[in-house]
Parts: sequence; C-alpha cells; structure tokens
Amino acid sequence: MTTPLPAKAGRRCHNMLNPLHSAHYFSPEFAKEMGALGLDAWSPAYFAGRSAAMGAVGPGTVAATYYNFKYELIAAHVPAIWESASPEDVLAARLRGVDANLRRLLGDAVEGPEMAEAARLALTAAEACTRHARPLHAAHADLPVPDAPHLAFWHAATLLREYRGDGHIAALLAADLDPLEALVSHTATGKGFTPKWALETRGWSRAEWDAAVVRLKERGLLDAEGELTKAGVELRKGLEEATDRMDAAPYAHLGAAGVERLTELAGGFLMAALGAGAFPADLIGKG
Repeated sequence: MTTPLPAKAGRRCHNMLNPLHSAHYFSPEFAKEMGALGLDAWSPAYFAGRSAAMGAVGPGTVAATYYNFKYELIAAHVPAIWESASPEDVLAARLRGVDANLRRLLGDAVEGPEMAEAARLALTAAEACTRHARPLHAAHADLPVPDAPHLAFWHAATLLREYRGDGHIAALLAADLDPLEALVSHTATGKGFTPKWALETRGWSRAEWDAAVVRLKERGLLDAEGELTKAGVELRKGLEEATDRMDAAPYAHLGAAGVERLTELAGGFLMAALGAGAFPADLIGKG
C-alpha cells in the first residue's frame, strides 16, 4: 500500500530543489562561460542559457515560456544571441558553469554518497513528468542526463523546476494575471524578487510597475499601501494550490519516503549553498 504524501510535501521538496537549479544564473562561473561566448551581460546570458534546450528560438517563444519578462527586453537580445553562439555551445558552456559553481558552493559534497543518492531520487521523481503542454520541461527532458552525480542532480532539479514552472504559468493565466501583475503580486508576498531585482532583470519600467499596482488595487488584490488584501492572499494561495495539483505526479511517483529523503538531502545542499553566498543578499523580499 502506497503511503499518501503529506500536505504540501511536493511543494516543500520543490522549494529545496529550485534554488539549487537557479543559483548558477547569479554565479561568476556562469557569467564567465557565457562571456567567453560573447554573451557578456546578465540578460543575454540568461536568455541563452535557459532557452538553448529549445534550440535557436525567437523572442516570441521566450516570452511565452518565461511569461514575466517584458517582450521588448527579450527582443533586444533574441535572436541575436544565436549569432554569438549556437544552442549546443551554450548548453555545453552552461554545464561547465554549473559544474564549477556547484563545486565552489558545495565543496567535497559534490563527490559524496549523499549527492549520488539525491541524484537517483530526483531523477526517479522526474520520470513521472510528462512533456505535453510543458515546453521548457519538455525541451530539457530531451537532453542527455550528465554522468557526474552532482550534474545529474542539477539536471533533475532543472526538469522538476521547469515542469512546475510550466504548470504555474497555466495557473497564472487561469487567474487572469498578466505577466507584470503576476510579478507584482508575487513580490507582495515577500517571497519573490524585490522590486529592484524584478525591474532590473525583467525589463519593466517603474511606470509600468506602478500601473500594474493600480490594476491590482482596482481588483481588490492590493490595499492602499500595496500589501496583499485578504482576497490577494487567497488568490496567491490558490495559485500555489493549483500549481501543486499540476505538479503532483513526480512526487507521488517518488513516494512519501523518497520525497522526505530528497527534501532532506536537497535542504542540506541548499543551506550550504546559501552559506557560501549563492545569491545576492537583496534578491528576495519586498525591498
């Protein structure tokens, strides 16, 4: 008899895995590898690194799959990034950057038995991720699994992260939140990017941000101070619950004991990575 998963067990596991996937975007190792390909600023490096699994796609595909980036920012770099480097070269450089980044953040743990165990568990969970209507996940699922355990673990974390992210976009659409409204309301929870980082990396102007705040206030989702109202809290709660439902398969496949162990292992790696400065100190919060 299969033991049911505790409430939010999959989400908790995701919350340990997702930062371990995304830390490389903020790392000097990734910047160095992308810079060597001529992608020497954050935006073109990010667009290339995350999009390369889909091939030499255009700005429309990136906008559709990333959702909360301004189209004009994307179009300023895509498809020009593919003139600097092919998707194949970007993928190889990205993996080199991830390798160096994880070795710096985690030290000897990358070679330890716990990393190999975490890789096996995360890859087992990812077996249950389906490709249909999950474009970023599907593209990464077609890539080979790296041999080294720490890179296999990172690859599996990427599959699980993009699978949940693809589902989350569907939830945002169902909630009638446009890309910037989604970003503003997430920031209002205190769990998303600060406005500073959101504006710098997503391409929106302060005027556009303020206009989205007004729209959310008109819907009764933000109060006069820009904080979430009760309705806003419920909307964000509902978004996560809807995303949980669309993200249930990999964790149900892994099983309660496996999810608990993967959460424990990934949590240990994450604490080490955070302690080593994996992210900018002002990245998350209300700012």
